[in-house]
Amino acid sequence: MNELFSLKDKVIVVTGGTGVLGKSFVKGIVAADGTVAIIGRDINKANILVEEIVNKGGKALAISADVLSESQLVVAREKILSAFGKIDGLVNAAGGNIPEGVLQNSADIFDLNIQGMKNALELNVWGTLIPTQIFGSVMVKNGGGSIVNISSVSPKRALTKVLGYSMGKAAVDAYNQWFAVETANRFGDTIRMNALMPGFFLTEQNKTLLTNPDGSLTDRGKLILQNTPFKRFGNPDELIGALIYLLSDASKFVTGTQLSVDGGFSIFSGV
Repeated sequence: MNELFSLKDKVIVVTGGTGVLGKSFVKGIVAADGTVAIIGRDINKANILVEEIVNKGGKALAISADVLSESQLVVAREKILSAFGKIDGLVNAAGGNIPEGVLQNSADIFDLNIQGMKNALELNVWGTLIPTQIFGSVMVKNGGGSIVNISSVSPKRALTKVLGYSMGKAAVDAYNQWFAVETANRFGDTIRMNALMPGFFLTEQNKTLLTNPDGSLTDRGKLILQNTPFKRFGNPDELIGALIYLLSDASKFVTGTQLSVDGGFSIFSGV
């Protein structure tokens, strides 16, 4: 059974690998005996993470690249192939909310920050699609692999304020299903694409919306926990099991799905 969930001899690329969730993904992959290529804009954070992994006997590589830059990702791909010779998996963890894509309750709904909304949409959609184009092509040549996107509960239930982010994740959901079908029709069962659908986890992007400077909950944070049956935020490490399942051979007949890890938020009516 352990072999079924093992990532031994698999090389996994993680974009956004230095973020709160990305770090947990990286450590989980290494714990499952996988080799990981960490892509992020802050190379210092990535190098610190790699040093920690290598000191514990793992294999990792740090690369600085912007997920919206095709040229930077091509360079990253060549570095990974030079170091490890192949790519077996991709986790599109780069993305998230940005301040310009938030509409405060006091703001005029007919005076949206259009550019801010576009930026949030671009980061989440193209920050998922472009890395898939660059790294997925190698996976096909290598005989296949697994791609995991990061969805959200925000397109499932209307959430106030985060319009740009919600539109971006809705597009990711559509892409997740479209790509899974297209690759299955073209390549059979060799390439799989699925998504994790996290509920609410405290990250750099959302903690100012959910918590006050003293650590207490904002009104929004209180409402979220009220509508989460588990009555707490998730711990980033609680996403690892679902991620490893989707990356490993344990999910070989699974594609186009969204695996919910949300403490029950998306199914709770509030009553």
